[in-house]
Amino acid sequence: MEQHTQQQVQDYYGTQLRTSQDLKTNACCTDDIPAAHKKILATLESEVLEKYYGCGVCVPPAVDGLTVLDLGSGSGRDVYLLSKLVGEHGHVIGVDMTEEQLTVARRHIDAHTATFGYQQPNVEFRHGYIEDLAAAGLEDNSVDLVVSNCVLNLSTDKAATYREIFRVLKPGGELFIADVFADRRIPESLRQDPVLYGECLSGALYTEDFRRLLRELGINDYRLVSQRRLTINNPEIERKVGNIRFYSLTIRAFKLALEDQCEDYGQVATYLGTLPEEPHGFTLDDHHHFETGRPVLVCGNTADMLAGTRFGAHFRVVGDKDWHFGLFPCGPASATQASTGETTGSCC
Repeated sequence: MEQHTQQQVQDYYGTQLRTSQDLKTNACCTDDIPAAHKKILATLESEVLEKYYGCGVCVPPAVDGLTVLDLGSGSGRDVYLLSKLVGEHGHVIGVDMTEEQLTVARRHIDAHTATFGYQQPNVEFRHGYIEDLAAAGLEDNSVDLVVSNCVLNLSTDKAATYREIFRVLKPGGELFIADVFADRRIPESLRQDPVLYGECLSGALYTEDFRRLLRELGINDYRLVSQRRLTINNPEIERKVGNIRFYSLTIRAFKLALEDQCEDYGQVATYLGTLPEEPHGFTLDDHHHFETGRPVLVCGNTADMLAGTRFGAHFRVVGDKDWHFGLFPCGPASATQASTGETTGSCC
């Protein structure tokens, strides 16, 4: 069944879809793109843009000089965007299983290298499956950042995919994704529908199963950056999915040893305003916005996310974990509760 589904997805994105206009729903479409990114996208080759099928925004700040892996890179739109953002000394690897998409991406390498004024390309595209990144030549602890734009829902083995992601990430590295999630488990009958699967709907993970999967991999705390309810706008498909609610969620998770609750150690974090793209403030997630220069009391996990990652150079974190003051009260509902409206004291 897994190989059959993979072949269906390859056919859908390789031959059935010619441009993003051929999509039958709005699950993989968005206008939520930062102005700075739009300027870069305007310089990309038209074919690369026309073959883009993503959702949400999946490029975090502070990527200069990083090695970035884009899973399901397709026509290369996000790889080329990242190519400019990481700079000539950074490196971007795109992995995709669809040869037609890889052909589009590869034939524009030289053009974009010239457009960005680089002496040599800082991108490469590899054929492979996101469930087995070792076969695509990705080594343990070799990548600073993994991004994926409306692709992980297409994986036929979600556990293998996320296991591979955190294998290739360096300690302190980040997973930053925009993807489709559901408020309940998808019936097997809908999972077998090639159009629903190709449109990023019937392969969507139930949010609670996503939380459980990351916990099994040792990722105890992840953060919801943004969310939007998907309005399918296709009567036939809406009838098929019935009462299932779908969401486009932008999520970040770090390869860090974090606690499974937000604990209070009296730590304080201050953003220094040193990121060029965010001089006035930094947003970690949907309930942590750090105004430049303003000290903020944070939980132990948030302190580690800021001090133990590439963001450490841009924050002053005061305090350690010698003294514990109990649970830390935190803000809005997490991604696991976005579909239910439930709230807890968890920070993640």
